[in-house]
Amino acid sequence: MRSHAVEDGLEKVRLPSSTPLDCSLLIHITCFIHLNFMERSMRVVLLLIRFLAIATITFSIGLSNGNPGWPPLCKESERQALLMFKQDLNDPANQLASWVAEEGSDCCSWTRVVCDHMTGHIQELHLDGSYFHPYSDPFDLDSDSCFSGKINPSLLSLKHLNYLDLSNNNFQGTQIPSFFGSMTSLTHLNLAYSEFYGIIPHKLGNLSSLRYLNLSSSNGFNLKVENLQWISGLSLLKHLDLSFVNLSKASDWLQVTNMLPSLVELDMSNCQLHQITPLPTTNFTSLVVLDLSGNRFNSLMPMWVFSIKNLVSLRLIYCWFQGPIPSISQNITSLREIDLSLNSISLDPIPKWLFNQKDLALSLESNQLTGQLPSSIQNMTGLKVLNLGSNDFNSTIPEWLYSLNNLESLLLSSNALRGEISSSIGNMTSLVNLHLDNNLLEGKIPNSLGHLCKLKDLDLSKNHFTVQRPSVIFESLSRCGPNGIKSLSLRYTNISGPIPMSLGNLSSLEKLDISGNQFNGTFTEVIGQLKMLTDLDISNNSLEDAVSEVSFSNLTKLKHFIANGNSFTLKTSRDWVPPFQLEILQLDSWHLGPEWPMWLRTQTQLTRLSLSCTGISSTVPTWFWNLTSKVSLGVGFFTGFWIVLGSLLVNMPWSILLSQLLNRIVLKMYHVWL
Repeated sequence: MRSHAVEDGLEKVRLPSSTPLDCSLLIHITCFIHLNFMERSMRVVLLLIRFLAIATITFSIGLSNGNPGWPPLCKESERQALLMFKQDLNDPANQLASWVAEEGSDCCSWTRVVCDHMTGHIQELHLDGSYFHPYSDPFDLDSDSCFSGKINPSLLSLKHLNYLDLSNNNFQGTQIPSFFGSMTSLTHLNLAYSEFYGIIPHKLGNLSSLRYLNLSSSNGFNLKVENLQWISGLSLLKHLDLSFVNLSKASDWLQVTNMLPSLVELDMSNCQLHQITPLPTTNFTSLVVLDLSGNRFNSLMPMWVFSIKNLVSLRLIYCWFQGPIPSISQNITSLREIDLSLNSISLDPIPKWLFNQKDLALSLESNQLTGQLPSSIQNMTGLKVLNLGSNDFNSTIPEWLYSLNNLESLLLSSNALRGEISSSIGNMTSLVNLHLDNNLLEGKIPNSLGHLCKLKDLDLSKNHFTVQRPSVIFESLSRCGPNGIKSLSLRYTNISGPIPMSLGNLSSLEKLDISGNQFNGTFTEVIGQLKMLTDLDISNNSLEDAVSEVSFSNLTKLKHFIANGNSFTLKTSRDWVPPFQLEILQLDSWHLGPEWPMWLRTQTQLTRLSLSCTGISSTVPTWFWNLTSKVSLGVGFFTGFWIVLGSLLVNMPWSILLSQLLNRIVLKMYHVWL
């Protein structure tokens, strides 16, 4: 049967029956019919594609939002399993509010749950306590945002679960459930920093599909093992983190981990390991990151750790290693980080294989190294970071060091280096971080520092420089314009005189420390130009002047303001609201009194406050205690509120004061007169 399109086409070209047809006319008629048919067919196809696209998008939105117009995607048995799991879980922040038993509630749209969009099976559970604080230190997380309680075995009903993250929670007093070893579809298991305790169940060795396993504990060594034989069943494992797990009984740790062919990252730092034996054969063929820091091996460094062919990062901090860095025959060129800090390593000699490393960060901080800086370092032309801080080098800075123009970080803090800084330092144009603080350096600070336009962090503190014109320092550092230095520390460098106006040209500064010098006069006009400042320390100088609120109008990013040991008078209106939210404030010896500064009540993020000897004599206002209401004595010693009130407590009854202090803050008092 002919289509309507063909019929229409024939109708348009129908000729009288008496008309003779030649071949060319027949060809034209045939082409016309074909083209007309194709055009209409394409329209139909395009309309169909459009319809399918709209339907697919609508269907996807319906699934992801739990659209009541669509049937639930998740499986009812898996939804019930999650609800049972939630019942045993303490959720003080109500983060699982979407996990409800209401009919039609689709668990695939619940927070922290990821489903397969085709099958509806639950594949991932993201229940880490740092979910809303992704950049927080796990030791500082607020317990009010963490999960606690018990882990219900209903998770076993999630047969397709491959990703389980319960890290950064507070399951204190709970052992790692042995039933985890039956969840054989898992490829990712993260239980780090969740306060589990006891022996790690060996049944975890049944999880043969695991690629990622993190059992990192807090520093209380709450978790422990009898041996590590169970790990040998995890042949696909790529990432293994057992840091701060007590492995003192696992004498087989090295032999077992050496048999994991897929292992890419291994972290066994701070595990109470005491033996690191030689390896006849190194099977760590895939290993890229190795961290064994914080274990007291008390031996020479083993040769095998430097023979891992693809190793990029090696951290052996505080391992009680002694002696030289081993010489090896292999041509290893993959290393980018070697951190041997806090050992007793010798650099006599430096092995030649180190000369071949490119873009290498080498740290030998705190290794009791003495004498001159080893001249063979100049052969390490691929160095990106050199950290020799906290040793006992007592020579001048050798001229050859300034030829390492690929260096991005040169860290020589806390030695006994003497002499002057050569103007040749201006040749090190790749420098981003330069720390020469806490040495015996003298002479002038070279103007050639102004040639280092990549420099972001400069610390020259605690030296014996001769600075006749401090303005020259700031002028040279400002040559690179608005994208210049971000952190500058010149504390205790014997600088005197007024704060130069040229300091205001360092518009990119975020951290400035000029404490412990003999700066005099005022600071307000200059400092007020530094709009990017977050940390400012001008303490222990001879600065004096009246400071008004206008001086702070541009400092909207300020977090830490340390200005004690000066003689300023703060003059602000009673209703002044500062443009910043401070975390640390030290104004000892300022003239603030006799009344409490009302603007303090706006500083709700304070964790440290020092106001001794400021002339305040009025009663501590009630709003002050509201300012510290989130801080308790229990956490105060670690992350809490520190306050120095000096003689401010005289007018407040001790019974009331003590009660409030015990419940809210840690009190540090100077000169308390009754």
